[in-house]
Amino acid sequence: MPDRKFPFFSHDPQDAGPQYLEDLATAYWFSETLFTAVEAGIFTFLGPEGKTAGEIAPALGLEPQGLARLLHALCMLGLLHHDGGHFSNTQLSGEYLVAGKKYYQGESILWRKSLAGRWTGLKQCLKAGGRTDYSPEMEDPANLSGRIRRYIAAMNCTAQVKAREILPIFGSALEQGELLDAGAGSGALAAGFLEHFPKLRATLMDIPGVLDHTREFISSQNLNERVSCCAANILEPWPFSQGKFDLVILSNIIHAYSETELPHILANAAECLKPKGLIIIHDFFLEHCPEKAALFDLNMLINTYNGRVFSQDLIMEGLSKLGLCTTGPVPLGTDTGLIIAAKNEEELSRLQLDKGAVLVSRVRALGFRRVKPVPVDMIHVPGWPDMRCRFGCSRYGSPHCPPHSPSPKKTKEIMEDYTSAILLEGEPPTKEFQLRVLKAEKEAFTLGFYKAFAFWAGPCSLCPECPRTGKCRNTKDSRPSMEGAGIDVFETVRRAGFALRTLDRKTDFVKYFALILLE
Repeated sequence: MPDRKFPFFSHDPQDAGPQYLEDLATAYWFSETLFTAVEAGIFTFLGPEGKTAGEIAPALGLEPQGLARLLHALCMLGLLHHDGGHFSNTQLSGEYLVAGKKYYQGESILWRKSLAGRWTGLKQCLKAGGRTDYSPEMEDPANLSGRIRRYIAAMNCTAQVKAREILPIFGSALEQGELLDAGAGSGALAAGFLEHFPKLRATLMDIPGVLDHTREFISSQNLNERVSCCAANILEPWPFSQGKFDLVILSNIIHAYSETELPHILANAAECLKPKGLIIIHDFFLEHCPEKAALFDLNMLINTYNGRVFSQDLIMEGLSKLGLCTTGPVPLGTDTGLIIAAKNEEELSRLQLDKGAVLVSRVRALGFRRVKPVPVDMIHVPGWPDMRCRFGCSRYGSPHCPPHSPSPKKTKEIMEDYTSAILLEGEPPTKEFQLRVLKAEKEAFTLGFYKAFAFWAGPCSLCPECPRTGKCRNTKDSRPSMEGAGIDVFETVRRAGFALRTLDRKTDFVKYFALILLE
């Protein structure tokens, strides 16, 4: 599939102007095109061989001219290939949009379509302060069973993909024992653990209406002998003895409840845990994929009684009050993340965490607009940037500015000792940005990147003024700027995929960039 970045995801809102607004306003064109193609069964009909438009139209009952335009749009979205008159699935569509494939996402996509109509009531929800759609057909038990079935099928699609991301973190840490999936939904995540750890057994807990459909999925996976189901409400006392489980999973469940209900859920999970057990909290978090998390939070406003997306800090604070240690945020490559907790640090040390991904999540939580890992060879160090400091900046000669900062030659030598870095984007005030960069460097050091070293933006602004002697009074905290050390900031950030331009108006939005070398 081509590397396509749609405008409303790739544009920086501070730079994009009216085109960004236009793309946001027409975003539903993208989703409706996908919904229609999935519902029509186009991807499944194409299969691995592909078909011509002349074969597709009569088979799916579609008018040829309209179909041709839809197929063209799907090609432009990177969902189909077109070779002459022959259409075929891209790798993405072939893996996730063909019914019957293990990771088929069609049920999940069409579940999102079913929610679209309720989003038109967002304004009423904002006026009311919460959900307003309590129509009789929504509450009718006959309709409710069908909705639960569709919801379970949709969540099953998503959970199977998430399990593929989550399981490698646990390596061989759960060779055997008892698992509790609270608010299990389809049970797909628990099923992933059972497949990965053949000696593990599971208890799936959910409300009776959901659990009937959960049993169907577990039966389809031939896991009945290793799974027991428990009908219970997560907001009531959990019907389990203290210290029963080696692993407690709270996956995509806490966002359905309020901040006042959260302590009860966490406390029950902790009480069920064995001394060497682990708790997994898998969910959306405000700090991870913040745009998607913010929209998902609105979805909770529209579709639940009091659900919301929580911050990672709030969850970790709640776990800490229960005497639990946590990994901190563990971001997944998709739009959700994990927080893993245990009763002692030793149990967490058994996990196979990607320290780089954990660092990015922690640094993003410090308040940077964007954080991106980059290879060191992406950093551009020509010979000219420090000249702009010497000729054009009134701070030239200040401590830690040229000629007291590393020369371009020295910077290149330093880079030879590193292979990776993270690029940070922030904004004024300068002092606050620089203090935040120092915190990010400390986070890196704490995680084991002992060679972590930061280059920030602009002359050092930590002290009210530099001493007249020219000798820095705060060498512990001061760092060189990227440009002062010979780094071409514009070229480096462009190589990393960030938008940056020179400013022609005083009112233009100002961006700061910093770089932390890692190893």
